[in-house]
Amino acid sequence: MQLNSFAQFASLVDSRHSCRRYKDTPVGRDLIRTVLDTARLAPSACNRQPWSFIVLEGEEGREIAFEAYRRDWIKEAPVFIIVCGHHDEAWLRPADGKDHTDVDVAIATEHICLTATTLGLGTCWVCNFDPAVLREALALPEGVEPVAIIPLGYPGYDDKAPARVRKQLDEIVQWGVKKD
Repeated sequence: MQLNSFAQFASLVDSRHSCRRYKDTPVGRDLIRTVLDTARLAPSACNRQPWSFIVLEGEEGREIAFEAYRRDWIKEAPVFIIVCGHHDEAWLRPADGKDHTDVDVAIATEHICLTATTLGLGTCWVCNFDPAVLREALALPEGVEPVAIIPLGYPGYDDKAPARVRKQLDEIVQWGVKKD
């Protein structure tokens, strides 16, 4: 990887943040498709791709998102991507039966968030919602789980990435086998 490319990627990762203020500017369908196309290209265990994405727009979309996640700020977003995991399509690790739906969906979701950032759009992973509301409102079939709501839109005028508090690398990395 070239240094310039790495610097650009590092800048992208650093600038992506949870946006909770949105302009009322509509997001064009071509941009939404571009964002979703990168999610489609995300890797998944054994290439199972156990996901689908429901795009909600307009007042109906706002009402559904707000009903599932009752925070006023979410009503500002013009678009909501409901990321769904399909457990019956996911790879299961043979050794212990671990279902990789959440892992695969998380990779695709981060592709959405990073792509949106490169296009000047804001996103926020919302996982603290009532899944029953989404299941009913979207008539999701058995085995399809709403995993995240991703509000999508142009960041509000004063929206800036907040200062981040992160653990130091030596707090989270172990080199080799740990010996007592």
